[in-house]
Amino acid sequence: MIDIQLLRKDIDNVAARLATRKFQLDVAGFTALEAERKAIQTRTEDLQSKRNSLAKQIGMLKGKGEDTSAVMAEAAGLGDELKANETLLGEVQAKLAVFMEAVPNLPHASVPVGEDEAGNVEVRKVGTPPVFDFEVRDHVDVGSALGLDLVTAVKLTGSRFSVMKGGIARLHRALAQYMLDTHTGEHGYTECYTPYLVNADSLRGTGQLPKFEVDLFSVKKGGAEGEGETFYLIPTSEVSLTNTVRDEIVGIGTLPIKMTAHTPCFRSEAGSAGRDTRGMIRQHQFDKVELVQVVHPDTSYDVLEDMVGHAEAILKGLGLPYRVMSLCTGDMGFGATKTYDLEVWLPAQNTYREISSLSNCEAFQARRMQARFRNAAGKPELLHTLNGSGLAVGRTLVAVLENYQQADGSVTVPEVLRPYMGGLSVLKA
Repeated sequence: MIDIQLLRKDIDNVAARLATRKFQLDVAGFTALEAERKAIQTRTEDLQSKRNSLAKQIGMLKGKGEDTSAVMAEAAGLGDELKANETLLGEVQAKLAVFMEAVPNLPHASVPVGEDEAGNVEVRKVGTPPVFDFEVRDHVDVGSALGLDLVTAVKLTGSRFSVMKGGIARLHRALAQYMLDTHTGEHGYTECYTPYLVNADSLRGTGQLPKFEVDLFSVKKGGAEGEGETFYLIPTSEVSLTNTVRDEIVGIGTLPIKMTAHTPCFRSEAGSAGRDTRGMIRQHQFDKVELVQVVHPDTSYDVLEDMVGHAEAILKGLGLPYRVMSLCTGDMGFGATKTYDLEVWLPAQNTYREISSLSNCEAFQARRMQARFRNAAGKPELLHTLNGSGLAVGRTLVAVLENYQQADGSVTVPEVLRPYMGGLSVLKA
C-alpha cells in the first residue's frame, strides 16, 4: 500500500495522481476517518496526562497521610475511559487499513498519462515479422496436428484448459527449461520451487487480496463447506517468491535478492469473458517462468531496466519479433508504479500480443508485507520489490508455433531449444 503519510500531508496531489489511473480517491471519507482518529488520540493524550497528574497527587496525599479515595476513584474512571478510547481507536485504525488496502500505487513521474492501452508508448521494436508464401494458420490449427488437444481438455475440465501430447508437450517443457537455464546461468537468479497453494496473508502481501479475490481459485483444507483453512491457487509465483521476505528484516549485504521459478498459474479471468476464447492465449491454467527481485530503494529503477533486458534475452534467443511498451497510467496493474510490457508478434493475428509484463512496485508490496532491510545506519527501512514474466511459457509456445510454421504443417524448432529436444530440428505431425 502507499504511505498513509502522503495522504495526511498532501491528499489533493495524491488524488490527482490516482485520477490518472482512473481511481477516484474518497477524499471526504479519508478526511472524516482521520478527523475521528485525531480526536480520539487527542482525548486519549489528555486523559493520560490527567491520569499522570492524579497519580502524583495520590502520592503526595499518601505522603501526608491524607485520604486518597476520591482522587483514586477519579483516576479509576479515567482508566475506564482510556480503555474505551483504545477500543474506538482500534476500530478507526482498522477502517483506515481497509481504506488503504483499496488504494492503488502511485504512478512514477516517467509513466505516460493515458486512459487505456491506446495510451501505451512504444519504446523499441526488435526483429522483423516473418513473411510467408502460404496461408498463415493460427497456433490451434498448427498445434492440433502436433499434439495440442483442446477437445480432451474440455472433457477433463472445461473451456480454457489444454492437453499437450508428444512433441508439442516436449517443446513446451523445453521452453521452460531454456528460460530457467538462461535466467539462472546468465542473469544471476536463484531457481526456487515454491507451493502452488498460498494463504490469504501471502495474497494480501502482494496486493491480490482483497481487491482481486474474484479472479482467484480458492480451496478449503478438508474440503467441507465452512470448515478448515482457505488456501488459494497461485495466480503467479510472484506471490510465493515475493512473500519469502514477508515480516523479515534482511541484511543490506544480501541485496539484491534475485529469484526465479517455473510454476503453473491459475486465474479465473473473471473480467475477460469473450476475450481470446480460442486456443492458449488466455487460459485458466498456464505455465510461467517468473522473475522477482527484492532490492535497495536506490536501485529499483535501474533494476527494472535490467529485468526488461532479461526477459528480452529469451525472445532474442528464440528469434521472435517483439516490441517493448511503456504502459500508461490507465493500463498499469494495481501494485505497479511503472510497467513495461513485452509484446511478441503473432502472424495469425497480424499484431503484437503481450508475453511479459515487468513492474517496479517500489515499497507498495513491502509496506503490506513489512519486508525491510537494515540501512547503513542500522535502521529498518522498506525494501523495493519488482516482478515480471520471463516468460509466459504458453504464449511463447504460441509464438513459436506461429512464427516457425512451415507450409507442410511442420514447425521448425528454434536452434536454442534443440539441445532440450534431443537434437530435433523439426516437429512433424
